[in-house]
Amino acid sequence: EDKVQARWRLAAVFALTLGTTGISVAFNFLGRDFYNALANKDQEQFMKQLLYYLGGFAGGIPVFVLRDYAKDTLSLRWRSWMTTYYMQRYLENRTFYKIQSQSTIDNPDQRIVDDLSAFTGTALAFSLTLFNAAIDLISFSNILFGIYPPLFVVLLVYSIGGTAISIFLGKELVNLNFLQEKKEADFRYGLVRVRENAESIAFYGGEENEMQMLVQRFRSAFQNLTRLLVSSRNLEFFTSGYRYLIQILPAAVVAPMYFSGKIEFGVINQSVSAFNHILGDVSLIVYQFQAISAFSAVIDRLGEFDDLLDNSSDNHLDSTEKICIVYSSVKTPSFTLLNTNGSMIGESSNKMVDLENLTLVTPENATLLLDLTLTIYEKEHLLVTGPSGSGKTSLLRAMAGLWTSGRGKITFYVKDSDDFQLNSKHESPEKSKSSRTRSSRGIFFLPQKPYMVLGTLQQQLLYPTWAETPTLDDAQQTGIPPFLLRQEDSDHVFRGPPKPTTEELVKVLQDVRLGYLLSRFGLDSTCEWSSILSLGEQQRLAFARLLLAKPCLILMDESTSALDEDNEAHLYRLIEDAGVTYVSIGHRRSLFDHHDKILHIMKMDPKSTERNWYVKPITQETGINLLELGS
Repeated sequence: EDKVQARWRLAAVFALTLGTTGISVAFNFLGRDFYNALANKDQEQFMKQLLYYLGGFAGGIPVFVLRDYAKDTLSLRWRSWMTTYYMQRYLENRTFYKIQSQSTIDNPDQRIVDDLSAFTGTALAFSLTLFNAAIDLISFSNILFGIYPPLFVVLLVYSIGGTAISIFLGKELVNLNFLQEKKEADFRYGLVRVRENAESIAFYGGEENEMQMLVQRFRSAFQNLTRLLVSSRNLEFFTSGYRYLIQILPAAVVAPMYFSGKIEFGVINQSVSAFNHILGDVSLIVYQFQAISAFSAVIDRLGEFDDLLDNSSDNHLDSTEKICIVYSSVKTPSFTLLNTNGSMIGESSNKMVDLENLTLVTPENATLLLDLTLTIYEKEHLLVTGPSGSGKTSLLRAMAGLWTSGRGKITFYVKDSDDFQLNSKHESPEKSKSSRTRSSRGIFFLPQKPYMVLGTLQQQLLYPTWAETPTLDDAQQTGIPPFLLRQEDSDHVFRGPPKPTTEELVKVLQDVRLGYLLSRFGLDSTCEWSSILSLGEQQRLAFARLLLAKPCLILMDESTSALDEDNEAHLYRLIEDAGVTYVSIGHRRSLFDHHDKILHIMKMDPKSTERNWYVKPITQETGINLLELGS
């Protein structure tokens, strides 16, 4: 979307680079005439050439400055586009979740921030350097060859030998630079973890352990950097000598011609200038070897990341991942059905979720849940219980599309105008439809520890249903490229509920008993909410989000575990009064009062082929208790 302007900018950079080469050639001849006038003690000619020099400076310096400025702005624009491109791919199809859960690569954040910045800046700089070197080589080779052909031969032998020696001395630098990027990122990530988990570490008194871990990571970076510095030092011994020798080498070669009167003194200066230009062009590997090795490491890391993103977008998933998730629009009238215990469900009931022969397996092929078949109807609330590790959370992850290992089919009956099927082996049959989130289909997931976004209290409440998107007018006013402003395709934008007013935001905070936050902070305050708010306050804030979003179905993973029973009952009454169907994971006896039936999952016996679950209605007559569930 920015390629036309980018190409014009690139053409301008190359044009300015050609201009700088022309200016360098002109200065080469100016220098020759200037030093000839000086050697001949021709004051009039000397003053004339001096004025030419000053005029050349006045006209040439802006070209050099504008070239560098145009190069840097193009690099920034290129980095901006690549950053948005990589972030979009990183967040599509839950790739970020797969990378984190499977630990496929290290530090994707550093690859997006640091490696992309280094790649765009260095790639553009190297491209211009190569272009400039090619033009220089053509321009100055004629000058040097015309002065003294043997000097041109000396230059070629000198540059080829220097390149070969540099490659030999610096062959370890590529791998060492790659490792240094990784180890620095690991150390930085360790410090970020301390900041994010400061309270837990303080409660545990784990400062000494964290110190040891951080020192160990820094020590690893220190040891690798020490090896990198040693290799760089050995290379620098050679490159320094290589650079300094060329200051006298061309003069030494053409000096006999000057002494014999065949050339003037200014020609010596011209030959030195031309020699240095050409040698710089053909000795790029010698001069830039450390930068090239660091650039190579950046390319390796980005290439690794790019391949992973491509594989994720192509859905090259494990053969065991066969769980099929279907979103089916509700188009049929309500009907009469039997409950799992044989009781009649009212004629006004509609299906919300169908689980058909659902089996969940771990990546190691251990079965967690076997052949679960279950139907959840509108306003029929399900409580999922079972011992730790039995697969309760995995079931909710499967319903959310996060757990893909297993088989079976999950059908959500949503109030939507489009039928849509999402298969875990072929997620996103159409990119436009895959962008539809669960919340846009009226399905809301509440984890045990809510996610607190970086932003104001108002943004906490609006997440993830509404987002503030800047307009293109802002881009024109501030110079921000349009691709940095996220614009939704109007043909596929989900028209959700209207954005809540300030009065509605205040009311929902009061409804979940967080009204006191308004007097402490206000809706527009930006804080580190995950640190300031207790887990119980965060859970109540998550309930405020869903009350504003007005979903049809809520999947809750111990979402009230940090609340007292009074607040827990109050929140359940709020969502029940809102007419929302919900599925909860929990252990408290008090939760039975807010649910209609219970799904109990037992730990799977590896040798058994019988199902490890059962469903029972929750009624006053059954008197289900925790002891009975544990049997």
